[in-house]
Amino acid sequence: METHFDSTNTLGVHSAVRVTHPVDVDVVPALEHRNRLTALFRIILALPHLVLVGGPVAFAASFWAGHDGSRADLSAGGGVLGAVAVVVTIIAWFAIVFGARHPDGLWGLAAYYLRWRVRAVAYLTLLRDEYPPFGDGDYSATLVMSPPIRDRDRLTVAFRPILAIPQLIVTWILGVAWAITTVIALISILITGRYPAGLYRFAVGVLRWSTRVEAYVFLMRDEYPPFSLD
Repeated sequence: METHFDSTNTLGVHSAVRVTHPVDVDVVPALEHRNRLTALFRIILALPHLVLVGGPVAFAASFWAGHDGSRADLSAGGGVLGAVAVVVTIIAWFAIVFGARHPDGLWGLAAYYLRWRVRAVAYLTLLRDEYPPFGDGDYSATLVMSPPIRDRDRLTVAFRPILAIPQLIVTWILGVAWAITTVIALISILITGRYPAGLYRFAVGVLRWSTRVEAYVFLMRDEYPPFSLD
């Protein structure tokens, strides 16, 4: 799948963007005139979403690291729906390995979780000031993902926990850096009302990369995520 489109954003950049990966995250830039008050209390305001879909730390990482469903908790990063997504992924794993098909209902439920999660994480990490909807709804941070082909790659699905390890390590390191840059961005917003453009691009890139990894781990797609923030 290749999507071509032109974009002009508030960073003052006009360019042709070529998306070659079937999982993408689109965030409308918000650099100036930021809401200082909601930014200061963002983690408190985001708590209802955190309970349901978790924060930036991938729940999938703890799942594939060997945690079973009975040990999954909110601290793992995926919230209540994240725990449901884990169960759905286990069922889907058997369905794909033995039947080469990902049941439509299970795929749809996992996609619903990831869409909600992208919006919640974008809000929590100060990429947008608008409060995200509960469930599906219009928002300035969106997940773009096409369903996989019917005949799935059983071999890569069977070994998905192993294949995902390098990605999980890299995104964990990037997540630490993202946390640091978000704190810097918060200070900048409180003082100047602006989110530094360079830090914003980095944050959106990490969100995009980590979302692709989560989609891969949750068996949403078979294409290996690129090692790239683009």
